[in-house]
Amino acid sequence: MRRSRRAADALETILDAIPPASGAVVMGTGIVSIGLSLDGQETLSRVLLALDAAAWVILAILLPARAVRDRARFRGDLRTPAAFTAVAGTAVLGTSLTLLGWNWAASALLLIALGLWLGLIGPVLRHWSTPTVGASFILTVGTESLALLAAAVALAEHADWLLIASLPPFVLGLGFYLFVASRFDVGQLATGRGDHWVTGGALAISTVTAGRIALAGGQLWSSSGAVGVFKDIALVLWALTLLWLPVLLFAEVRWPRGRYSVRRWSTVFPVGMYAACSFVVGKVASAQAITDFARVWVWVSLAVWALVATGLVRATARALGHALERQASSGRPA
Repeated sequence: MRRSRRAADALETILDAIPPASGAVVMGTGIVSIGLSLDGQETLSRVLLALDAAAWVILAILLPARAVRDRARFRGDLRTPAAFTAVAGTAVLGTSLTLLGWNWAASALLLIALGLWLGLIGPVLRHWSTPTVGASFILTVGTESLALLAAAVALAEHADWLLIASLPPFVLGLGFYLFVASRFDVGQLATGRGDHWVTGGALAISTVTAGRIALAGGQLWSSSGAVGVFKDIALVLWALTLLWLPVLLFAEVRWPRGRYSVRRWSTVFPVGMYAACSFVVGKVASAQAITDFARVWVWVSLAVWALVATGLVRATARALGHALERQASSGRPA
């Protein structure tokens, strides 16, 4: 009885600690895995991919359990842009699987991600608040992630119709970026807990999506004009994305934020996305300098991932330890 009670208390602690942005763990780990794979570091990439898949499965189990336990709070979480981390995490994991040739699994995750997006878009937009913060850009990330995965599966399966289907979410994601950016509170660069990095990360995923569409179009479309347009779009978006990097790095130095927060996973994702989008754009544009930047930056993204993952492990251990201490001090009978 005592062990079962302790297990139940530990589960309650874990469920209470899961925020709506928890899908950012899957997003961040997945994109760093993709970057490592694009750099040819397959062993490291697959280690992170295994961790990413495990995190996705754990959240797929715990989030419904939390919904049953506290429906009011769960419904409130579904109204925030951070809920779109579930969409983006699912789609990024699916994109990782296409690199292994697991197209059936990637297709299944595309359907799941699309279902999540359709279920979330209404509640989030109906309860939208301004000024926007870093997490608000997850609306763009979740939408672009659908286009990215669709383009990746289209290339792997030679499905022209799916590549065409990736265009509406790509364009919509860019529209969402402009919508959020026009209402962004720049003070978040100083006060954000890590999600302020998504200002650049949302553009980065738009960049890699444009590049993937160009690569897939080169094989599936007979019209070279359309492919050239997407190559140009990818280059322009990459340049705009890179403009955010010195701003974000300056903000980290000027206003240090050393304490762990789950929002720091929304830092890992953009940092990893800078490497991934640079690999793709370097290939699309045959630009060695961009690829060289990606080869350096991918190791930066791995280092950031390791720091934040260590923070997550320590925070989880502390939370469970405090739960056990509260149980012991309460003198609860077995």
